[in-house]
Amino acid sequence: MARFGAKKKPTYRLVVIDKERARDSRAVEVVGTYNPISKPKAINLKHERIAHWMKNGAQPSDTVRSLLRRAGVLKARHETRLGRTLSAKAVPVSEKAAEA
Repeated sequence: MARFGAKKKPTYRLVVIDKERARDSRAVEVVGTYNPISKPKAINLKHERIAHWMKNGAQPSDTVRSLLRRAGVLKARHETRLGRTLSAKAVPVSEKAAEA
């Protein structure tokens, strides 16, 4: 994730960065955005590109992994790998109860 925006008004870009590059270096590709300030929190992702990079070995950070899980990207990827649909929801019920 790369932080952008004004002071105390962050927006983040979900980016693909080569492992050998510095944390704040130029990104290979921008695959989504996240705005934690808006109500509800806005997550815009390019699902096809995320699937492509993960298929090629990209490993998301813990924070990005949680965003992908909330958006259902990881569930969809898992279903395509298994070849069947899963009955579980993308976000566990316990987390939804904690947010309310």
